Amino acid sequence: MAEARPVIGLSSATANQPNSSDEFSFWLAPGVIVNPFDIVEAEQVAPEGTSRTFGIVTTLEHTTDAPTHLSNFISNDFGQVSGEPNTARQGTTVARVAVLSNDRDIYMPVMNDRPVRFADEAGIHTALGIDQVPERYRVPAGLIQMSNGTRAVVYLDSRYILGPEGAHVNITGISGLATKTSYAIFLIQSILQKAENRNRIGVIILNVKHGDLLTIDQPPPGGLPPEQHKLWEELGLTPQPFSNVRYLLPHGKDTPTTGRPNSFCTPKGEHSLYAYSLADTYDKLDLLFSNIPDPWDTVGALIGEIQQGLSDPKTGQWGPKKQWENVKDWDQLLDGPPLVDPSTGHAQQVGDVRAVSVGRFRRLLRRIVRTRQTGIFVRQRAQNVQRLSEEIAKIRGGKTIVVDIARLADDEQTLVFGDILRTIYALYAEEGSEREDLPEKVIIFVDELNKYAPVRERASPIIEQVLDIAERGRSLGVVLFGAEQFMSAVHDRVVGNCSTTVIGRSGSAELASPAYRFLDPAIKGNVSRLQKGELVISHATFRQPVKIIFPKPAYLQEGAESAA
Repeated sequence: MAEARPVIGLSSATANQPNSSDEFSFWLAPGVIVNPFDIVEAEQVAPEGTSRTFGIVTTLEHTTDAPTHLSNFISNDFGQVSGEPNTARQGTTVARVAVLSNDRDIYMPVMNDRPVRFADEAGIHTALGIDQVPERYRVPAGLIQMSNGTRAVVYLDSRYILGPEGAHVNITGISGLATKTSYAIFLIQSILQKAENRNRIGVIILNVKHGDLLTIDQPPPGGLPPEQHKLWEELGLTPQPFSNVRYLLPHGKDTPTTGRPNSFCTPKGEHSLYAYSLADTYDKLDLLFSNIPDPWDTVGALIGEIQQGLSDPKTGQWGPKKQWENVKDWDQLLDGPPLVDPSTGHAQQVGDVRAVSVGRFRRLLRRIVRTRQTGIFVRQRAQNVQRLSEEIAKIRGGKTIVVDIARLADDEQTLVFGDILRTIYALYAEEGSEREDLPEKVIIFVDELNKYAPVRERASPIIEQVLDIAERGRSLGVVLFGAEQFMSAVHDRVVGNCSTTVIGRSGSAELASPAYRFLDPAIKGNVSRLQKGELVISHATFRQPVKIIFPKPAYLQEGAESAA
């Protein structure tokens, strides 16, 4: 009952600051502590009895009856900092509140002198519209923790994360302080435990930093601290590492002699190596050249000639035509015909592509696959080294695939990420009806999303692939979880198609960019003061962003083993 909770203040409307249907003010009773992001409720008029208008505190101001600061200086005996002031000022703290909802859909302005209370858990769920979401669609996303000690679970609507109503999650914030990767892994774990048809959801995770995500199937040494365990339980979740995990690790330069992958650590769980021979890559060369400027499309035209020459016209698979029959590996492509005239050893014209452009292509390709490569490009794959696209295509519901790209060069990372997106997109957009064992949904998580879909006018194959997923993924069942330090550096069509945006601590300069215009200016100031483990989450069904906390992931994180 609302009456059982103490009144913390009364609503206040003045000639200069009227209340509106979108916001209202209230003054605080003496001794009451309120902070930004607290959710409060005010009694509202209704045809029969009263209703409740819920809102989120955005700013707090203390005001007095002093007309100027000089008045306060004079009243303290012209600047004496000790002793009682000559004139005692009357003052109060006033909170400004952004309206979230009304439990009877009455959005009249809150009248003057209406009681205001902290919302309880049920009230918070009403304020956010969670009470309108059926239980089977609720996914725990974190806890709201208010100044009076009230805690409430924040649920997201899975229909706006996994589709069909909306999809995709973007997580942004300063490196280290925002805990972006930890939150993404926590949210995926929550989905796998609580989402409807969770056994029909597949997960693909790209490990981009050290060995952070190469131990997600291992429990932390000694378990989680009691307070973290309690957080998991409050959310209705079981703190546990991932199960049914398979790791795909890149082939390295010394792999043929040592057998070790080009990774910061080797997982204890099931793992395989992957590499790219020419036969694996000839139809993905456009992805490999995504970061190369090509204003006249000469590189693109030559890639088209190569793809046509190396593919069988009947099957569309690898099958070099007559003039390309000697091209079997990277060296033969770079140094032999038809790109090179065997009599002179110089580049020659191929189709409509002039020799000078062929020479530029060879220089670029040589740098990528020979001089600056990390070992992922091989002449022929060994029997125990897999083709990445074939392994990704084996995704099943309830399975998690972790693809390590942490030690790869930028061009190699772009190829791998694009290969994964293209493979999954083809499965769902072209072949979905033929595969009964295909998961209903696939979640793809990648950090440093700005590297693959940056803000720039020049289109590229990788950007087009990411945009296809962002704009059509919700209807296909392909969901992108992206993270980056600066949301302003990500293509606006990718960010705009995310139904859920999660913001960790960010700098004021970043928050001033147009990407954050959906945030109230007062909220932006609070975002720059967030602590580690605190996030602001904006969801499609929430009228205002809310601040949450979340538990630490329940898997062995890098550095934890040595610390233990």
